[in-house]
Amino acid sequence: CEDCGKSLIGECKLHGPLIRAKDRVIPSRARLTLPHYLTLRVLELRAGNQQILGVFAKKVIQKRTQFGPYVGQLSTKLTCYDESRLVLQVLKDGGKYFLDTPNEDCGNWMMFVRLARNQEEQTLVAYQHCGEVYFTTVKPIEPHTELKVWYAADYAKFMEASAVFIKEESDVSPLPPVAKEPVDSWICSNCGSTFATFALLESHQCIHKDRV
Repeated sequence: CEDCGKSLIGECKLHGPLIRAKDRVIPSRARLTLPHYLTLRVLELRAGNQQILGVFAKKVIQKRTQFGPYVGQLSTKLTCYDESRLVLQVLKDGGKYFLDTPNEDCGNWMMFVRLARNQEEQTLVAYQHCGEVYFTTVKPIEPHTELKVWYAADYAKFMEASAVFIKEESDVSPLPPVAKEPVDSWICSNCGSTFATFALLESHQCIHKDRV
């Protein structure tokens, strides 16, 4: 204590405790990598102040927009499992490794993207390219819409998971119906049957003559 000039274990009984100033909280590496047109929202607060986060668009994001690569630690075992997030693996040097993110300083913002539960809410597809995992939008994402991801078809096989297929919008407009030319119909005077050509009618009438 500088007031009484003594070295004390703990607080000074005469002058009381020191006023402690806290350091400014620095965002994690994962939060700092978030693109400016995306934002994190707290969706749920669980026990121990555990936040369930989601990634939302702040502006329209075009279809075929690529994000990545996904940042994580290569590991043979998954140390951090969250049922709301995708489990990701990559093939490197002939080995299959998990992309593990035990904390927010070990990954980038893509670790916050939640998995899609069905085809309708899926906005991203995850796939592996050159030993890295990327997310790409499969349809335009409107503002205030949450980004949700599932495996691409080939990557789903690699991950031994089921594939969710997004119905692509067809860029080809249907051809207009072809107008059919009017066809003269030839009617048999004996039985009322109609024929497209006079030759068919004649052959039909021949049958009637044979019967007579």
